[in-house]
Amino acid sequence: MPRYALLRHTGAPDDPSGCHIDLLLEDGDSCRTWRLATVPQLNAKAQPAVPLPAHRKIWLEPRSAAVSGNRGWAERIHAGSYFGVLPNATDADVTLQLEGDLQGCLRITSGHCFLSNP
Repeated sequence: MPRYALLRHTGAPDDPSGCHIDLLLEDGDSCRTWRLATVPQLNAKAQPAVPLPAHRKIWLEPRSAAVSGNRGWAERIHAGSYFGVLPNATDADVTLQLEGDLQGCLRITSGHCFLSNP
């Protein structure tokens, strides 16, 4: 089963807030990744999801480490697996079922992320 992880990323030079969440979805040899302001909460308001370059699969493992290129610090804070298929197009809508630390139906559409009841 493919895995997901949420990382708390602090000190990124391009992040004026100083802290954001990276949402990683395992996709073959890497992870599709989006920047979120907060951890998605079940049935909460949708939040912006900014696509980021693919991340290495090592970030799916429990770890806390400096980000390469002097881009801050990241720590895995939630993880699990997901059911469903990522679309081939990286800019297409995503709908997956999360199991693990977060549970529910994850939707990423029109640049926003939402977690709802299954």
